[in-house]
Amino acid sequence: MTVLHGLRVLDLSRVLAGPYCTALLADLGADVVKVEPPGGDDARHLGPFRKGESVYFAQLNRGKRSIALDLKDPDDHALLLQLAEQADVFVENYRPGVAQRLGIDHSTLRAANPRLVYASISGFGQSGPMRENPAYDLIVQAMSGLMAGTGTPEGPPTRVGESVGDLVAGLFASWAINAALFDRERSGRGRYIDVAMLDSLVSLQVTAMSLLTVTGRTPGRVGNRHPVSTPFDTYRTADGLVAIAVAGEAVFARFAQMVGRPDMPSDPRFRDDTARADHIDQVREITERWSASLTTEEALKLAQEAGVPAAPIWDLPEAVGSEQIRRRGLVGEFDHPVLGRTPFLRQPAQFGPDGAPDGAGTEPGVHGTTAPSPALGEHTDAVVAQWLRESPDRSRP
Repeated sequence: MTVLHGLRVLDLSRVLAGPYCTALLADLGADVVKVEPPGGDDARHLGPFRKGESVYFAQLNRGKRSIALDLKDPDDHALLLQLAEQADVFVENYRPGVAQRLGIDHSTLRAANPRLVYASISGFGQSGPMRENPAYDLIVQAMSGLMAGTGTPEGPPTRVGESVGDLVAGLFASWAINAALFDRERSGRGRYIDVAMLDSLVSLQVTAMSLLTVTGRTPGRVGNRHPVSTPFDTYRTADGLVAIAVAGEAVFARFAQMVGRPDMPSDPRFRDDTARADHIDQVREITERWSASLTTEEALKLAQEAGVPAAPIWDLPEAVGSEQIRRRGLVGEFDHPVLGRTPFLRQPAQFGPDGAPDGAGTEPGVHGTTAPSPALGEHTDAVVAQWLRESPDRSRP
């Protein structure tokens, strides 16, 4: 039995933030019913495509069931309200005000189902002067401070190379849903959850906030280096780059021995993180004098022997193809009727029995194969039958 077995989730969200939230819940065994309009989730029409099917949609909506409802149709609207009475969780990512106009807002649904946990995900949240503004990942990255701090000093602000505004909001929403479900066990009542993409990105910037508090300034764009610690950056090797991360005096002493400069810890310029940050150019020169004389493989071997954190720069194929990621079971597969055997990225938390080391004995629903994404409306009759205890061959209006 998976950790969320028996949990019923009505998912009225679309594209990315909400579907990512509910995909995390489905990975853990929740019965996620995706409620789609007659034309389907917009993500069904977003590439990349294989055999006319969206791989993006398929990977993001694995393990869910789909029902197709037109909420402007009185019968379909009534059916949704009936299903909401049987649900544990309701997720939507409409622009604020839309759910109320559709008659599926928190107050309406909770009146009939006080135990319902209702989560709204939006760009700017349900309050504030920007609440009704449209938002995409680029918009919230631009406004969050994250773009201003991403890139090289001589270059322009740069978007993080994934839709982190959507994904982090979905992640926070799934975390909040589980917290609300735990609270429901004690109180007997559900909660309303309001997650904003902008809030989610701002809340991640703990290092920049600590610097702003102390110095009145943010670190700005510093490329790959850490704004506080050094050497903590990527450095040239004879055939590429190596990432080296040194924080704290014990690791720095090992680093100094590794690069042939055991005198560095006693040098006032390098005595602590602050002093080293003030002399970052000298630290980089010493580091690259060492690293540039070696291949990346040689530098990594010496760093491992010295106990200094270092890494190669992997792309996604190298990361998912690594023995570490394979051993952790992060990449799953499902059999799709059109796409065939399709890989996807699982949620990363592993759940095992008490005392199981290194993820041993993880639940099969977390690390076994997962059901594929659904065809539009594929499960309407089955969901109605199971949730409302009606006949599977019920003829819908």
